[in-house]
Amino acid sequence: MSSTGSFPPDSGGTTGDTVGNNSGSASTTVRSRRSPWDRRRDRIAAALLGVAAVVAGLVVWAGSDSRATISETAPPPANTPAQPASVPAEFHEAWRAPSAATPAPVATAGTVITGDGGEVTGRDPETGSVRWRYARDLPLCTVGAEWERALAVYRKDAGCSEVTQLDAGTGTRTAQRNGDAERGTRLLGDGGYVTTTGDRLLNTWRDDLVKSMEFGRVYAQVNAGYQPRPNCRYGTVAAASGRVGVIERCPGRTGALLTVLKAAPEESDQPEQEFSQTLPERGAKLVAMVPGGSAVLLPEAKELVLYDAKGRERTRYPLDLPRSDLDREPRDGVMPTVRGPRNVYWFTGSRTMALSTADLTPQWTVHNTRGAGTSYAGRYLAPIGGGLAVLDPASGDTVRTIAVDRDDHRGQITMATAGPVVLERRGDEVVALR
Repeated sequence: MSSTGSFPPDSGGTTGDTVGNNSGSASTTVRSRRSPWDRRRDRIAAALLGVAAVVAGLVVWAGSDSRATISETAPPPANTPAQPASVPAEFHEAWRAPSAATPAPVATAGTVITGDGGEVTGRDPETGSVRWRYARDLPLCTVGAEWERALAVYRKDAGCSEVTQLDAGTGTRTAQRNGDAERGTRLLGDGGYVTTTGDRLLNTWRDDLVKSMEFGRVYAQVNAGYQPRPNCRYGTVAAASGRVGVIERCPGRTGALLTVLKAAPEESDQPEQEFSQTLPERGAKLVAMVPGGSAVLLPEAKELVLYDAKGRERTRYPLDLPRSDLDREPRDGVMPTVRGPRNVYWFTGSRTMALSTADLTPQWTVHNTRGAGTSYAGRYLAPIGGGLAVLDPASGDTVRTIAVDRDDHRGQITMATAGPVVLERRGDEVVALR
């Protein structure tokens, strides 16, 4: 007969089981294997390992980009502000907000985007109320917009290397990348690509922020020999229809080069030149580009020279500009221009010239302006002392002027529109007018 007996625990704390056999022999004790975690010191060690893992995770999280990021999104705007049918009789300030990181007012997808410190905000155009915000514990280098998305470039270490793309309507992050943009960079879009300006390096990205082209002195270069002139420095940059133009100033040359590149060559690290044209003056500046060609300012000759899409000189126009206008060198590498339906408007520093969007032929000039202006309700608005001049974009004739109180601001004014709202950047603020 089988029987089961109980035995007191051994010194290790395990219990033995007694199993009888059918032969009537004495019962046999079988001891179960001792658990490696039953001893008190093992349980203490396991607890300490768990605490260490939690602490390590907290340390990683505390130092991560996620810990240092604030993202507050919003539903898409219910309505996009309607385009105005005419220019109103007067404008009054509706709101203002700090925006040191936007070289010009940024408005897209029914949202005004401001950038200041480390924070990017999406605002209602009519009230200025914040719809969404995205902030990091890094300073912003610049903020722009393309493809109905906001592009925020943050400074980290030596350069502007952290790039975040946000849906302009909701603030939802749509893409992110590390880049090599230089301090002082500006984002230059052509509708299909965005290029970062720089003194030694240009980078171009697609709408998913994948790099499509690099040109210049490449950091951490993988394949040597692909950059044609890595020792040159760059002046002004422009872009149009999948092409990027740049003024190159190279060692050993008395003049400069006008170089036009494909925004998306076969390989991103192998730039493809459409042409590189020698210019007689080292101080030459690329004013603007359109699909049909480029406009270059020659300060010493006091001329605006037009080149066709192949880089061939087409014609020259004498310029009656003061020396201070001719010698102006934009710090961010972009001449102050605004593109309208009919003209590209170029602010020279003391006046604004209208250049045809077809081939950049000069159309007319308005004097005593304070910026490149903006298109509005079929008219062109030019900032002037004390207000806005309303002009006919075809003739340049002044239709009327509108008084605007700008307090004591006396500097350059960049402009944009969001439906019926006129946006002015004055100093480090964006001011909305209704």
